[in-house]
Amino acid sequence: MIIKRYKVNNMNEAITRIRYELGKEAVIISQRKIRKPGILGFFSRKILEVTAAVDNKKKENGREEDMQDSIAAIKKLVNDKMKNNTLCNDIKGDKIIDNDAKENYNTSECNYENNIVDKNNDSIIKEMQQMKGMLSEMMKGSYGNVGKSAFQIKLENSDFNSKVVNTILNRVNIIEDDRDEEEKLKEVVTSMIKVEDKVLENIVVLVGPTGVGKTTTIAKLAGKLSLIEKKKVGLITIDTYRIGAVEQLKTYADIMNIPFQVVFTIKDMGKAIENMSDCDVILIDTTGRSSKNRMQISELRAFIDKVNTDNIHLVISCTTKNRDIDVIVEGYKELNYNNVIITKLDETSTYGSILNILQAAKKPISFVTTGQNVPEDIKVMNTEELAKLVLGEDIIC
Repeated sequence: MIIKRYKVNNMNEAITRIRYELGKEAVIISQRKIRKPGILGFFSRKILEVTAAVDNKKKENGREEDMQDSIAAIKKLVNDKMKNNTLCNDIKGDKIIDNDAKENYNTSECNYENNIVDKNNDSIIKEMQQMKGMLSEMMKGSYGNVGKSAFQIKLENSDFNSKVVNTILNRVNIIEDDRDEEEKLKEVVTSMIKVEDKVLENIVVLVGPTGVGKTTTIAKLAGKLSLIEKKKVGLITIDTYRIGAVEQLKTYADIMNIPFQVVFTIKDMGKAIENMSDCDVILIDTTGRSSKNRMQISELRAFIDKVNTDNIHLVISCTTKNRDIDVIVEGYKELNYNNVIITKLDETSTYGSILNILQAAKKPISFVTTGQNVPEDIKVMNTEELAKLVLGEDIIC
């Protein structure tokens, strides 16, 4: 039996997600209204929590039956095409024999008919090749999981990369006790997640590629420090390349009534930090750079060296493709980041990439972001909470 809990805005959204993830055989076993977690507490809006369940065997049997029906239908189409093709060739042969027996044989008519047959053959061959490809893909989908354990399938469906899946399964297999396999799996995954409730003090720098939400994340941190922890905060940005980045951060600084400065050169950086020497924390937003562009990364390194801090966070999105995670993590190592901030947890329903990122970076996670609200949607999650997410036992709405 598979049981999953969904936090959604309405029942239509719940049904759509349940059918997509659990299939049409799933049933809703409970629903209730809860308040959305966040800094607003009692005053936050209500959302719907729906619990659904499906029998494992029924789910797999339904998929297998659908797959076999589809495969049988395609095979029938292929056979029909082959029969039609054979029949056309027989007719063509008969026509040639009949025409040879005629005294007034029309050569142009024969060529015309042959061209039609050739074109028909080309069309039939093309269609058969397409159907063969479709059949091959469906066979992969039907039998691609043969020989895999239930755990392996579960982990792959949660977007763990193959390296992490193998590491988890190997660690589970060496645990020698009588506990349930699910408990062993959870223990292993929890042990692979490192969390550091980082104290934000002095100078804090956020680095990372474009589009991961660095500017919004730094605004959330500024709000958390100034509005909740009542610390004096300063904001600096060197992101002068992206249109609107400076204006966006300045707007946040004005709302929170905290000092803000734009830095264009390394010399300007020294002056900006000196001007904010009375701040408890200085947050620095950096330009999004391609991790593959070594020159740009080295240029960014020069700015970071000037501020002389070891409080550097790599910001990376939970929606980043697995093959890109390794490239980003490796490319930014030159900046000597100490922690990882994982963003956009609200934009996906599978969280295996969290563990993929942590295993690639070999650094602890400091914060996660769960939405666009400033400053509410940033938090520190403990290892147990993150383990539930990556194993599909919880979801961020």
